[in-house]
Amino acid sequence: MEITADNRLRRLIVVGDRVLVKPKNPSERTNSGLYLPPTVTEKEQVQSGYVIKVGPGYPIPAPSEEEPWKETEEKVKYMPLQALEGDLAIYLQRNAIELEYEGEKYCIVPQSAILLLERSENLFD
Repeated sequence: MEITADNRLRRLIVVGDRVLVKPKNPSERTNSGLYLPPTVTEKEQVQSGYVIKVGPGYPIPAPSEEEPWKETEEKVKYMPLQALEGDLAIYLQRNAIELEYEGEKYCIVPQSAILLLERSENLFD
């Protein structure tokens, strides 16, 4: 299978209650027109970005069996996250882990660090 721009992120598996976010391009200027260096915008406490991939959620403990000797098939169940692919997330930068994958900047953010989600049909337009 050939890795293309369309399917290269399919190889990534987000674990647990984490969300893969592509940071939104910050504004290079202030409202008054002053240009800001990239180091200023990267140090802001609150950032925004698009949710690219979502982990399975919070694991739910299995109920205890009354017959512990009975063999059961262990299936982990998860409580799904609120974030969905394509949402615009506003998150706390201090909890985000920045990484670069194939030349693109991404952040891995725990669900608890996301302050607000904006869901829209045409968010990427």
